[in-house]
Amino acid sequence: MPEDFLLLLMVGLVAGVLSGMFGIGGGIVIVPALITFLAFEPVHAISTSLVALLLPVGIFAVMAYQRAGHFNWRASALLAIGIASTVWIGARLALSLPSDTLKQVYGVFLILMGWRFLQPRKLWREFRTSASTPAEPASNSSPDSHPANPSSQWYIILIIGLLAGVASGLFGIGGGIIIVPVLVGLLQYEQKRATAISLGALLLPVGLPAVITYYEAGELDIPTAIPVALGLVVGALGGAKIALGLPSVRVRQLYGVFILLIGIRFVLGY
Repeated sequence: MPEDFLLLLMVGLVAGVLSGMFGIGGGIVIVPALITFLAFEPVHAISTSLVALLLPVGIFAVMAYQRAGHFNWRASALLAIGIASTVWIGARLALSLPSDTLKQVYGVFLILMGWRFLQPRKLWREFRTSASTPAEPASNSSPDSHPANPSSQWYIILIIGLLAGVASGLFGIGGGIIIVPVLVGLLQYEQKRATAISLGALLLPVGLPAVITYYEAGELDIPTAIPVALGLVVGALGGAKIALGLPSVRVRQLYGVFILLIGIRFVLGY
């Protein structure tokens, strides 16, 4: 058992709550915490985060969203395929290239997306589809809105997964920090639905190719990842219940604040 078991468990709990609320994997919290409080090297922290995220830590949160009618397995599966296909590329980059510049670029992206959620601008409105009222889904599994062109929608979702996979392997995140803003901003998904779909994609071990890459480089610490994963499971359910109890607009605003702060952190460094 790691000496800092309780601290690691708390890190997982906090990350889990944010995961359940916003559809992220939790790595956006785990990696900075491991570096700040446990003096992990960045690559070590990233690989540990990815190991913790291999487990279906959001399973109970997804079940809660499913019961509330905010889930779509097909969209989650496409995202998972995309992430698993490219996550190893991000891992290779993290092991072979300085990632400070890439982190800063990613931070700028988060700041812009966070600002859009808090105060929409004309520039970001260009990303929205032309349809004023999205079409209803074919199934009755969710009351939320959909884009008007399903074929284009699935193609874009797969591309989103591919891009999220690279970010996942590079930064040790699940990919939801990219998936949710794009689903909401580009495809006009309702916030809770986007959160549920992102969490569903992360139920599968999409980060396994990256974990194998880090393992081959001797950068894994499985005992450290276990308490983090336990905290994630419990925290994600709590986060989902909080999100489901709030109006979608409020969840969207909270998410905007969250990724804005994380973006500033990435730009300034850990």
